[in-house]
Amino acid sequence: MSGTFSVIHRDTSCSARLGSLKTDHGVIETPIFMPVGTNATVKAMTPEDLLAVEARIILANTYHLYLRPGHRLVEQMGGLHSFMNWDGPILTDSGGFQVFSLGELRKISEEGVKFQSHLDGSYHMLTPELAVHVQEALGADIIMCFDECPPATAEYGYVSRSLDLTARWAERCKKAHGREGQQLFGIIQGGMHFDLRARSIADICSIGFDGYALGGLSVGEEKEQMYGVMECCSPLLPQDSPRYIMGIGAPEDLMEAIWHGYDMFDCVMPTRNARNGMLFTSRGRVNIKSKLYENDAGPLDPDCICKVCKNYSRAYLRHLYRAGEILASQLNTYHNLHFYLDLIRRAREAIQENRFDLFRRQFYSQYPRNNNLKEDN
Repeated sequence: MSGTFSVIHRDTSCSARLGSLKTDHGVIETPIFMPVGTNATVKAMTPEDLLAVEARIILANTYHLYLRPGHRLVEQMGGLHSFMNWDGPILTDSGGFQVFSLGELRKISEEGVKFQSHLDGSYHMLTPELAVHVQEALGADIIMCFDECPPATAEYGYVSRSLDLTARWAERCKKAHGREGQQLFGIIQGGMHFDLRARSIADICSIGFDGYALGGLSVGEEKEQMYGVMECCSPLLPQDSPRYIMGIGAPEDLMEAIWHGYDMFDCVMPTRNARNGMLFTSRGRVNIKSKLYENDAGPLDPDCICKVCKNYSRAYLRHLYRAGEILASQLNTYHNLHFYLDLIRRAREAIQENRFDLFRRQFYSQYPRNNNLKEDN
């Protein structure tokens, strides 16, 4: 729709593709992973650190920034880019997933969602129009439609009604959106039901957006269900628009999503797990808390060239974590994000050379597939 995205190469071995997404704050090469900066900061990372690990776009959260410090204050400060000293592209989610996560603290209606703040118990009504207006005030390069995200266990009838509501809200979002240079993405729902996903794609694409996102994944379903939804939706989505899968983040999930032709991903997994001592390496995850590493003088990942692996031992990283040192979160997060973004960089190189099929198989030969990695709380 916008002409800001182009597919520049398709791998001949699978559906993986390279893309170029133009924004007012730079061009993004896809596939790309977006670190999550919920409160206008990627936890434990400075903007300079993000540049060092080659982050090209980050995600901020509408729900949280609406509640604190408030979108009007951010707007007065010159928008998110100025406020957080990040000159690269920013994507904001609509707040729909956070509202879904509130459970009994929210009530859904045609108008929108009435919810109770997790901060002070105050009541708010978030409508599609307000979600767009908040994101416009924040000044993100890419914003998301407001949607309802049903749980993976929701029964068929509920999911059917929910995606119809999401489509009506999407129409209202598009009508409300007016900020020049800001791209608006529509969100596909439908749970684990292939026919409902197809219907949602038809409905959302008929409205017309700058990009399209799969919502409602990584919400408790089995891996194979998730991959099945990826596979069924890929051929139905527009070929000339960016495709974003929201909230997926295990390395094997990224491999499968790229394999099926998706372009953009985000998840708190690398940052949240870093703060809980769970680190990602080329040979699988490492629980740095384990006594196994008490006397280990070796690097966290011998194949990694990040500053953490070049300069610090596993024994030291374990000591920092067990001592409760702030440096533990800083180093662990730096490494995890470097691992993710380097993995995606190498995936792009493989696609360019028409060898992503081989790259994927080599990845799995070292990294345990479907290891049921859970996000630590």
